[in-house]
Amino acid sequence: MDLRAHWRGRARYTVFDTRYGDGARVRAWQEAWRADPEAPARLHVVALADGLLPGFHRIPQDDPRLTLTLLAAPFEVALAQLGAQPDYVYLDAVAGAGFARPLARIAGSGARLHAAALDAEQRAALQAQGFIFEGDGAVFASRKPRLPQPPVLAQEHKRALVIGAGLAGSAACASLCARGWQVTLVERHAAPAMEASGNLAGIFMPLLSRDDNIPTRLTRAAYLYALRAWRALGGIGAAIEGQACGVLQLARDAGHAEVSRSIARDAHYPPEYARWLEAREAEALLGLPAPSGGWLFPQGGWARPGSVCEAMLRSCGERLATRFGAGSISLERDGDEWLARAEDGRVVAQAPTVVLASGAGARSLAQSRALPLAALRGQVSHLDSSKLPALPLVLCREAYLTPAAGGIACAGATYDLDADPQLRLSSHDENLERLRGLLSDPLAAAGAPLAGRVGFRCVAPDRLPLVGRLPDFGAAGATERLRDVPRHPGLHALLGYASRGLIWAPLAAELLAAQLEGEPLPLETSLVDALDPARFVLRARRAPRGPGIEP
Repeated sequence: MDLRAHWRGRARYTVFDTRYGDGARVRAWQEAWRADPEAPARLHVVALADGLLPGFHRIPQDDPRLTLTLLAAPFEVALAQLGAQPDYVYLDAVAGAGFARPLARIAGSGARLHAAALDAEQRAALQAQGFIFEGDGAVFASRKPRLPQPPVLAQEHKRALVIGAGLAGSAACASLCARGWQVTLVERHAAPAMEASGNLAGIFMPLLSRDDNIPTRLTRAAYLYALRAWRALGGIGAAIEGQACGVLQLARDAGHAEVSRSIARDAHYPPEYARWLEAREAEALLGLPAPSGGWLFPQGGWARPGSVCEAMLRSCGERLATRFGAGSISLERDGDEWLARAEDGRVVAQAPTVVLASGAGARSLAQSRALPLAALRGQVSHLDSSKLPALPLVLCREAYLTPAAGGIACAGATYDLDADPQLRLSSHDENLERLRGLLSDPLAAAGAPLAGRVGFRCVAPDRLPLVGRLPDFGAAGATERLRDVPRHPGLHALLGYASRGLIWAPLAAELLAAQLEGEPLPLETSLVDALDPARFVLRARRAPRGPGIEP
């Protein structure tokens, strides 16, 4: 279909296609957009697709002004979870007429439909919802959109401060700069990735569960998007230091193995995503005992988080300014701008939009102090790889062990509730004890000298990240719905990544950037709500202990 007459004069345009097929139709729209000098600045395509794992799949494009999101879900389910207001809908191979009302709920005024394949019942249902048919198409004639259209930001307002230069902050810079924002990165240390993102190795793998719960669905979406985003940056083992060598997660015992078998039978995961291995197959792959079998994640592996930060920051080009060595800062609102002040009172940087990506350091700011964030100490042990079995992949269970890199294998990490930043023997011994259980070798790493690194994970009570506009706890009153929670203007959070920062960072940054730009979201709206920082305001209303305090 020729969309050019309809999209001209718009700043952005969103297409929803109910059948992606081989992608030829989407590619034709993208080519028409590239060739049209009067095309909108950004084109977004959302399409239903077969053969994918359930959920939303944001597919990075060569041109950052294009977005493509594929949805593996029934049509009506997709409509209920779609964080977008389509301007054009290509209806193809849809069944029944129950989609008419939810489609009208999200359609913008003047939205057009391609409706050549609809039957009489479907056409009547759409007419009843305000669609006027013109030949093979229809126009949504409602004067007032059912959902408010996000405002289009003027270029002069696309300026942001990102506080924190770890994985969360570096990903935020990359996503915003790709959309034409001018970003100032403010970091208290002299270089990026100096805290939890400074470990030698972090592992990346999905999460599985019998009921495919919210953490599993969120982690799956983050993992798959991270793999795509890293390829776009140059790839693991090239632009990013690490190995996509696979991860083998051993079952804890026979009971855990039986649960895993039931997941494997019911989920039918593609073998490149996850494959259950019985003991004999796992042991043949590993060359070590695996008495209860394990899950193989062939696309998993390890990466040095600092190299991921470096690759993301390099992608920003000249749109990024940096303020390293800024020390502790405070934030204050001055008119329509946020000011970041150093301890001596000088203004380090200012912008209308701020993204807090400083992990547990966000607790030191007045605006985010009420968030229920904890800092969990994690000590990683660095071991002489010549004293250990040569691993073909990452091995994990209660602990993990990476393959050798530069003569060092990383084992860990502890979960400690104290704030001691120094290496200590007791945590080292804990790592070694878990390692011996992992390798089924009571002498593994015996006498290994104390060496490693301590980092602090930022963790929320529900172990899910905080992504989105920051709530104003003091002004919340008796609010009972997320959409009604008062927010600090222009203040946003990318916090609480716990031990999954490697895979959480790219998708969370993409989600926040899409929210700021009014784009289609890369996640189902129910999962977006699960990440909303304001969820803790509602929980505080139900718990009389006060804002941000949970058991």
